Amino acid sequence: MKRKYLYYLLPLLGTIFGLWYIFSATCDGIYSDYIRLVNSYLPDVWNPSKFFVPDILTRIPVNYLGRIINIYLFGYNTMFDRVLGVLALGLSGGVIGAYCLRKKIPFLWYSILLVVLFSLNKWEMLTNGSGWTHFLSFVCFYYHYEILDRVWSGEEKPYDKLRLVILPFATTLLVAGPYCAIYSVTVILVCGFLFLLKKGRGKGNYCLYGISALVSLGLYLWSNSYAIEDHAAPVTGSLFDQLKETPGFFVRFFVKSFSSMVIGGESAEKIFQTNLPFMILGFLVILLYLIAIWYNFKFRLYEKTIFPLILIVSGGLNHILILMSRWIFLLENYGISSRYALQFQTGILGILLTFALILHGRRRKPNTLVRFTAAVACVVFLVGNSYTTYNEIKKAPHRLDKYQERVELARNFENLSDDELKAGFEYRPTREDSGAKVRSALTILKENGYSVFGSNGKEKN
Repeated sequence: MKRKYLYYLLPLLGTIFGLWYIFSATCDGIYSDYIRLVNSYLPDVWNPSKFFVPDILTRIPVNYLGRIINIYLFGYNTMFDRVLGVLALGLSGGVIGAYCLRKKIPFLWYSILLVVLFSLNKWEMLTNGSGWTHFLSFVCFYYHYEILDRVWSGEEKPYDKLRLVILPFATTLLVAGPYCAIYSVTVILVCGFLFLLKKGRGKGNYCLYGISALVSLGLYLWSNSYAIEDHAAPVTGSLFDQLKETPGFFVRFFVKSFSSMVIGGESAEKIFQTNLPFMILGFLVILLYLIAIWYNFKFRLYEKTIFPLILIVSGGLNHILILMSRWIFLLENYGISSRYALQFQTGILGILLTFALILHGRRRKPNTLVRFTAAVACVVFLVGNSYTTYNEIKKAPHRLDKYQERVELARNFENLSDDELKAGFEYRPTREDSGAKVRSALTILKENGYSVFGSNGKEKN
């Protein structure tokens, strides 16, 4: 019983750490994506015309509920969204803890997993509260993977099979939104793999689970067909044209994205003066991916547990997705952005779980090469993520200063030019109407007494 409490204590401590960080590094006040959200949905958050739109499933419906609660209980305080994001991250730790407890993963390995999970390499997502549902999505993803693993390993609980049919619809259509692509593809691929492996009774169930994921993804794509794309990418040509013109760019983009799972992108850019260190770290992580996949098959881990392999597949596919969807900005360091750390770290968790199971789940001890590779993986990810977290802790006061500067700009926005608003609020600075959009959003907040314009706005920091 005491062991069980320890496995749930660490996610709680990680959540407390995350809450401390966001309150140390941020304060209330809108910027960036919030400008669009305020202009689109406020002040009338109950207006059905803003909810029942053709591409509703792309708008992440759970956001509407969160927005209503924020308006009526907190006067649209962006800290509310950030807190939700941290709490969701803590829930992810709880789901991983449940798996580790069930599979008797040693506490030391579990601790290493949570150092990666709660690393501040994802500071940008933590501080930009508008993406709180991103964290909630991964709770749903991990929960689905854990249930699928329970069913596959013969440790299912009541209604687990029903959950595997319902979860893709609830996750994809209500919570995940654009984050559903890799989740859905991963579930479909894994269910197909398990269908091929399964013999006898219950084989068809995995086909049903995969179909549920496929149908929910199809509904999302149908809704997405009504969406109007709106981005500021500088490229108008095709992927193949760009690939023929600059093939090296795609290689560097892809490999460097893996390096961000060792050292956060912003920290790495300050200490690496050339591409070489990025490429070395990136290739090292790719090698660890390949070794972990190989070990899952060599030691036949998938026969007893599929969870680590699911995480590895999901992490790898996310790297491909970011390359395919973000190359249009023609910035090879775009893939090391902090905003993608939550997606990428899934694969790292799978790699570490693979080594933990091999080293501690077998009667016969693995050879020296396996132990050495496991040690390298632990040191690389533990040291790299700890260094990134340390750097972000030091930067927290400076980030808070930046947020407080925006608060002062917001309160004085009527006396500022559109160019000054464009420069101060980081909202699509390449657009001519950026400043006007910022002004419009701040006007809505002021007229309704929201955020820093609330009754206690003078006291907000």
